[in-house]
Amino acid sequence: MQKHIRSIRFQFSGIFLLVMLFTVFGCILVNNIFLERFYIKNKTSEIKQAYDGINEEALNGDITSEDFWIEMQKICDRYNIEVVVLDEESQAIISSSSDSDFMARILWDNMLGTTVSNPVVNDKVIVEEDDKYTLQREVDSRTNTEYLEIWGFLDNGNVIMIRSALESIRANVMLSNQFLTYVGIIAALIGAILILVVTRHITAPIHELSEISNEVKKLNFEVKYKTKRRNSTEIDQLGENINDMSETLETTIRELKTANNELKRDIEQKEEIDNMRKEFISNVSHELKTPIALIQGYAEGLKETVNDDAESKDFYCEVIMDEASKMNIMVKKLLKLNQLESGRETINMERFDIVSMIKNYIKSADILAKQKDVSIKFDEYAPIYVWADEFAVEEVLQNYYSNAINHVCGDNIIEITLKKEDGKVRISVFNSGNPIPEDSIDHLWEKFYKVDKARTREYGGSGVGLSIVKALMESMNQKYGVVNYENGVEFWFELETK
Repeated sequence: MQKHIRSIRFQFSGIFLLVMLFTVFGCILVNNIFLERFYIKNKTSEIKQAYDGINEEALNGDITSEDFWIEMQKICDRYNIEVVVLDEESQAIISSSSDSDFMARILWDNMLGTTVSNPVVNDKVIVEEDDKYTLQREVDSRTNTEYLEIWGFLDNGNVIMIRSALESIRANVMLSNQFLTYVGIIAALIGAILILVVTRHITAPIHELSEISNEVKKLNFEVKYKTKRRNSTEIDQLGENINDMSETLETTIRELKTANNELKRDIEQKEEIDNMRKEFISNVSHELKTPIALIQGYAEGLKETVNDDAESKDFYCEVIMDEASKMNIMVKKLLKLNQLESGRETINMERFDIVSMIKNYIKSADILAKQKDVSIKFDEYAPIYVWADEFAVEEVLQNYYSNAINHVCGDNIIEITLKKEDGKVRISVFNSGNPIPEDSIDHLWEKFYKVDKARTREYGGSGVGLSIVKALMESMNQKYGVVNYENGVEFWFELETK
């Protein structure tokens, strides 16, 4: 864990160093692209300001006076420029250049050799031009130095030329980049060292929290985080949360152990009750199976040997056989239920198409619907694959369907619908008719419970079908239920699709 914390520190330092270097080299790149242009633009403005200042001084006083010379020298020093002023006879009246004759010659060459129609002459590039002056960039043929120049007339009639070398600007840009590079590298190194020191104070409590979490994982709740600073930080807040979580876990585990102990006792009691109940069902099934078989045998024999009053005796025989058949079905269902509740029934989970199963069942049970003139509704669905015991699901569907057939009335409609949601599919079987009384809904899944005993007797119901549904669905750990509507009843169950 210490190795991991150390890597976080170096990652912080590396990221900080990269950001610093990116910032420095970005500034250098921006300087190289834009700083010279900015300087030249600024120098252009300064030269124009110098021209305006000299022109104003020339109008307000004697151009040959010492006061004018002092003001012009201030302007030259302020803007780092050279100035020459000529009279109408091309004589230098005043000059700040060491070679005033050469500047005077350049001035007259410009005045005689440049036209508006040809803005570039002999390495001259005109930047701005009006009726009083021309602003241009020119390369000195002697020194191969580029200058920014303004030449033209003052308002008093004198000719003026102002110029400034651009090489100094480029030298300043290069010097600025060098200085920025040195400062940036030093700042990045110092910053990386500082952040290593600073992150140590941050990662130390993180390491402590990691060790505490390892102890909590081992269910050691004695270790606690102690706040290191006066002012609470996010890390201290995290430590306090871990302390609270540790206490909550300890309390929860204590409660769970207590509840588990009580649950074990409850399970033992429930197992005893279940064993008694299962034993009862097993005994009832065993006791009923033999007499039922005998009733069926004697009834068949009676029917075959009767000669006197054949019609009456046939009727009695039919009743005996019918009752025996119903009891036999009930016994089989009880045996099935007993196997499910005792866990002897094996549930085989497999993947199959529930849509195909429902279609096949509706087709096979079509004769039941036609006998009662019932309309079966089932929309077209794309295949929906579920995980369940296919035979168990078919038995659940059969119980719901037969229950709907036996209780449908009114519009005589049975509708089967599917609805997918959150990795499950809900299969619903709705039948039109009377809703189930509210006080009976909670008892529907109990064995032998019958809402309408007379009607149940009429169609031969045993009151065990929904108990089998309950046992089958619980054996697959899936939900089931019933919903009342004003015009009917809907029974449903859910299956997993994933």
